[in-house]
Amino acid sequence: MDTTALVAAIDQVNTELQQVLSSFTTEQLNTIPFQGSWTAAQVAEHIQKSVSADILYGNVEKRAPEADKLEGLRKVFLDYTIKMQSPDFIVPSDKFHTKEELLTDLNDRWLKIRKATETLELDYTCVDFEIPGIGFLTRYELIGFFVVHTTRHIHQLKNIRAHF
Repeated sequence: MDTTALVAAIDQVNTELQQVLSSFTTEQLNTIPFQGSWTAAQVAEHIQKSVSADILYGNVEKRAPEADKLEGLRKVFLDYTIKMQSPDFIVPSDKFHTKEELLTDLNDRWLKIRKATETLELDYTCVDFEIPGIGFLTRYELIGFFVVHTTRHIHQLKNIRAHF
């Protein structure tokens, strides 16, 4: 479990997310770029709904070590040829978002995740949420999942950006 590498990945994904979102105007963020696509603001809202330090501070258990699930998550989520369907509870709304609100909120989320990474015992399993088809994850795996999931959506945001 390489905490230093995980912190570096958190910093990198936060920086990249801030940069790509900053490249849009507020109007572009809220404009559907092509048929069947979310707006960039909806992608950002989806990240907001799916990335939160709160779960890391929730109920945890010390469990016997299992095989690391993060590598399997990386393979699936970083394969951009796979189309995925978002679970209903993290589907974004049609709400209008300002660029400043999105940038501030997402930066705050990543700073909280970074702090959790540096201060919590990462080998404990978070038992308040189970990823469908995957199961419960340790804090380390869950933070890694946040990074991988957001990396996938940064790729999506860059694709949306190319349409403006």
